[in-house]
Amino acid sequence: MTSEQVEEMAALSGSYESLFSKRAMLYREKGLHEKQLSENDYKNLILEHYTFLKRPVVLVDGQIFVGNSKKVVQAAKEALHP
Repeated sequence: MTSEQVEEMAALSGSYESLFSKRAMLYREKGLHEKQLSENDYKNLILEHYTFLKRPVVLVDGQIFVGNSKKVVQAAKEALHP
């Protein structure tokens, strides 16, 4: 991913934190769960390693859907098949 792509996703989602996966194995391995992370930290970590990006990310007509919760998946399906 490029920095521009991550910036676009963050602009659509409202924050870099909303794109960040705290379930990534590296999150605990690096001790990040014990730190106070800034938006810039989230951005840099996502760019550093793809596993920090919460997945899936679906972009549809200027809308973004992040994660795999039932609510998000249903909303993405509805956006794809109106």
